[in-house]
Parts: sequence; structure tokens; C-alpha cells
Amino acid sequence: MISTSDPAFENGSTRSSFEVKALEYFAEVIIDKSLIHAAGFGARAIPTYVGEWILSRYLEDGVLADSSRQKVAQFIAKYLPAKGQKDEIKDVLLRQEVVRLLDDYSVTVNLKSGQRQLRIPFLDMNDAMLGSGIVDQNSLLLSSGVWGVGDLFYIPPDGENRKKGEVWMRDFKAFQVGALDIEYFIECRQHFTLDEWRDLLVSSMGFNPAIYSERQKTVLITRILPLIESRVNLVELAPKGTGKSFVFDNVSRYARVVSGGKVSPAVLFHNLATNVPGLVTRYDTVVFDEVQSVSGDAAGELMAGLKVYLESGRFSRGKTEATAEAGLMMLGNITMDDQRRPLYWEQGIFKEVPSFLCETAFIDRIHGIIPGWEMPRVSNDTPSKTMGFKGDFFSEVLHQLRGRVNYTDFVKVNMRLEGCNDLRDRNAITRLASAYLKLLFPHLQPTATEFRDFCVRPAVELRQRVRDELHKLDAEYAPVSIQVS
Repeated sequence: MISTSDPAFENGSTRSSFEVKALEYFAEVIIDKSLIHAAGFGARAIPTYVGEWILSRYLEDGVLADSSRQKVAQFIAKYLPAKGQKDEIKDVLLRQEVVRLLDDYSVTVNLKSGQRQLRIPFLDMNDAMLGSGIVDQNSLLLSSGVWGVGDLFYIPPDGENRKKGEVWMRDFKAFQVGALDIEYFIECRQHFTLDEWRDLLVSSMGFNPAIYSERQKTVLITRILPLIESRVNLVELAPKGTGKSFVFDNVSRYARVVSGGKVSPAVLFHNLATNVPGLVTRYDTVVFDEVQSVSGDAAGELMAGLKVYLESGRFSRGKTEATAEAGLMMLGNITMDDQRRPLYWEQGIFKEVPSFLCETAFIDRIHGIIPGWEMPRVSNDTPSKTMGFKGDFFSEVLHQLRGRVNYTDFVKVNMRLEGCNDLRDRNAITRLASAYLKLLFPHLQPTATEFRDFCVRPAVELRQRVRDELHKLDAEYAPVSIQVS
């Protein structure tokens, strides 16, 4: 057990019961989530889970001491320069010196040139070079990309064999979670009450569980359902400043956020010109942020492809036919009325979404609508100030639980619904209930009441909201009332 001499009890403060249990059962993968804001990362554009990985290397018994803070500052200065120093770093390379740089590296394969091309975001480069050995040892470079420290050097042009200068990576140390014992994670759930476990999840997402109601906590964890269950498709519409996209930018490297602008079939599914697989094949969740400003293609290929993909997980472009497991998350800003409801509640809340995304056949393939309008604006009290899972660990847990089908089997055996004769409705609710089950009861030991109230009812509510909006948009969609029995 944790004693009162533990750093968690410094300055006379006491930890809540979920924090004490988290430290007892998950000590090595637990971190004080407030430390990320006190560590001095400044304006460095890194996800929270990367910052926590850096922090965990230098914390002393879980505490950010002055010596720890100094080491973090030295690490940042050495490996994570400010964006304004880009040309300074290029100049160091030009002088034939090796540069060690922490960045989100990824690799594409150019079959026309027969080369692997390294993307270095900090240097705004897409055509750096690297050897096959680095790719063989870090296969995620070819899919979702990998944060890590790369040793870079420059080879100048020689006027004959090499007409232009090349930046090469000679060594790479990936940021990655240690060995993950998913069975131990599942087993330890039994030591927490449901309230304790839910607060631990909310804190691990980076939010302060103390300021949210039980219903608002449910909204928060609903946001990560697509990260823990394959091909879950959700929409969240809310006012600006409610933290809709925070979790996808900061919790998991398996999520990719696409902000506004034109979304093309080449980016989403497959690029025929470069033969590069699209985002749905490389990530667990693809997020359309600022969906109110997203535009499709004039030919309608994007919408046609999306409808097929959301229905079956299949897509085709040219001669390429493939399947993928990524879920789709659409985040949009909407206007509120004086009752804190969407302004177009009666006419349909999709009124502020681009028309090409308002097609009923598309909306019907969305599993649920999250009531983001019920969430408060982000404030100084919003960030977590308590213990939570380290971001890299939490990300891997969500990723590993995606492929477990025994949760779906549990749902199909134990779920009882009335007024749910539509196959899409039932499939959507089954997926959503399975995702809630994985998050809240990974040990598969909920009581019948807990399963009904915390897995099935929220899933039904999400899907019911889709059916209600479909009826507002098209009277051919008869009103449906799905009940939990």
C-alpha cells in the first residue's frame, strides 16, 4: 500500500481513492498529469503523451524536483528546438555536423524512384533519406509514423552522381512504451469501483474529473470509443472551446486529425499517383476537425467512397481494393440558443454542417451523435490535476483492446432491446456497447444493472440521436424509439 510518506501526500494534501489505487496497482505507468503544465515545454508543438514520456525519464520518485526540471530543460534545448530555429538547424547540417532531433518521423515508399523518403516535419522536408535497416527495426514509420530522436547528417551535391544535397538519417531511437501486460491491466480493474475507474480514465485523458458531472464524464469517455473499438463512427457537435479535439491530438498516436479544408479520396483511401495508402489504413481513428469548413470533391467520389467504407470497411480506388479498421470521428462547431441547446434543434442540428455531409444515407452510417453541447468551456480548471495513466501506456491499452472480439460476444448474449428491428441500429448499438464495456469493465464482470446502465443505455442514446436527426431531415425515416429492456 501507499504510505503517507509517499510523494503523493506531500504538502499535507491527500490523494483520492482512485489515485491511491492507481499508484498501488499501476505505479510504473502512472504519472501526475499536472506535471506536464509545470515542466517548461513552452510553445513546443508536441503531444501530451510525448511530453509525459520525456518527463518520466527525469522524475524523481514521481516528483518534478528542481534537478528534474533542469534535465527536462536541457533535453528540450538539445533535441527539441523551437520552430523559429529551423534555419539554424539546417545551417548546422550544411556545416557537415550531425544533428540529433526529436520529431514525428514517417516514411513513404516511392516505387518510381525506388527510394524510401523520410518526412521530417520540423525541417518541412518530405524527401530525406534513410537506410532499410532503420525501417526494418521501426515498421511503424511506414504506417502511423513514430516520435523519436533521429541522428541526421547532410551530403552535399557533387555535380555528377548527386545533383542536389541530401539529408540522411543514420540512427533512430524511437519513443515507445515498454512491455505492456494487457492481462495484468484487465485483472487490476476488479480492485476499483466504477466511479474510481471512470475518474482514472477521465484523468488519463487529461481532464480534471473533479469538475465534471457523471453525465459529462460519460460524454468525455465516449470521445475515445473509436480508439478502443474498430470502425466506430461518431459525430460531436458543440460550441467552440469545449475541448473536442484535445484527446485526439494528445492521447494517442493511433489517431490522425485532419483540420478543415478539402478532404480528398487520395488522402483518405489511396493515392493513385504515388501509390501511398490512405489514412484509414494507417490509423485507428481519422478525425475530421472543424467539419463545418470541410469541403469534398466536385465529382462526389469522396462521399461515395465514405458510404461504402462506413458500411463495410472496404474501399476501392483504381485497381486497388482493400479493407481497413479505422473509425471516423467528425467534430464540428455549432451555434447555441439561450437554453444551451443547438440553435437548429427543431430543424436538425446538421444544418450547420456542409451539405455534402448531410446526405441521410451517410448520416445513417454514423453510429452515434455525442451531445457536446452539454460540455462546459475549457477553463483553468479543465486540465487534470490528479494521477492518471501515462499517455503512451494508455494509448497502447486502447489499441490492444480493439482486436478483442469476446466483448462483442458478451454484448450480443446479454443485451436486450425493444423497438430495434433495423439492422444498422442494432449493429451500431452493439459496437458502441462493446466499446463502453472495454473501457469501463475490461475484466468483463459488470453486474446486469451496470451493463445495462453504463454500456447499453449510453449506446442506445447515441444511436437514438442519429435516428431522431434522420427523421428531421427526411420524413421517409419513420420515428423510432429504441428501448432497453
